[in-house]
This record gives sequence, C-alpha cells and structure tokens, in this order.
Amino acid sequence: MINPDTYSGLAADRRAHQLGDTLTVLVTETASAMASANTGADSSMKLGASTQTRMGSHNYGVGLSGDDTGQGQTSRAGALRAQLAVQVVAVEADGMLRIHGEQTLVVNGEKQRFVLTGLVRTEDISSANTIQSNRISEANIEFTGHGDVSEAQRRSILYRITRWLGLI
Repeated sequence: MINPDTYSGLAADRRAHQLGDTLTVLVTETASAMASANTGADSSMKLGASTQTRMGSHNYGVGLSGDDTGQGQTSRAGALRAQLAVQVVAVEADGMLRIHGEQTLVVNGEKQRFVLTGLVRTEDISSANTIQSNRISEANIEFTGHGDVSEAQRRSILYRITRWLGLI
C-alpha cells in the first residue's frame, strides 16, 4: 500500500520548498581587494641679505629645500569552493526560504567548520535541488579552522621563533 503522506510521483518536483526540506548549496566565492596610496610634499625656503660697504656690496644667501614622497599598496585575494547540504529552517511570509547548514571536518587534527545561512527564492533552486551561493540573499558564509595549522598562523612571529628554537 502506498502511503499518501510520503508518496511522490515520478514527475514530481523534488526541489526544496517547505520547512525541513534540504538542498545543496554550491559555494563558489571569490574575493579580492586592492588599495594604494601616493603622497608627495615639496618645500623650500630661501633667505637672502645684502650689505653695502665702502669696499663694495656683498650678497649673502641661505637656502633650504626638500621633498618627501611615499607610496603604499596592499592587496588580498581569496577563494572558497565547496558543496554544503542545508536545511530549510523557516518559510518567510513572502515565500522565501530561510536556510541553515553546518559541516565539521577533521583532517590530521585540524578541525574545519563551515556554516552557511541566508534566504533563498524557490525559483532560484535548480531541478537538481541545488543553488549557487551567489543567488542567496543575506548570505552569511563562515569557514573557520582550529588546530596546529590555523594556530600557527595566529601566533606572533616572536612566539614562532622561540618555539622553533625550542625555548617553549
């Protein structure tokens, strides 16, 4: 006997659309930023004096000048590619789906945590029940790591040197 509560036909739409449904987010985020600054300053000062005596005239002068220039540039780039299963945790009054997903992965003692939340329009969900991360509004994507690798990047250079020398 077929249970009418769980039955879906062969041509049924399997895209997430209600509370508790799951879908897969295809995360393909890239970010880059660059900033530069140039400064320049010139200054000069001249003092002059002249005297006249019976022996003739004399001119005296003192000059001071200088310039100062500086340049600075910084850039940063990052990319994140992942797939994450998320769940519909609420359906908003306008039909938007509020989603939340979390995944934790431990590799060689390094614990990586991936969390994604946001709002999805049902029409942006593909027939394969996936959505691109750039189609999520109010997206909050966090990817953090805890372990030897991430701790080494957080520690000061002095700490790393003393540890390398075996003093700690």
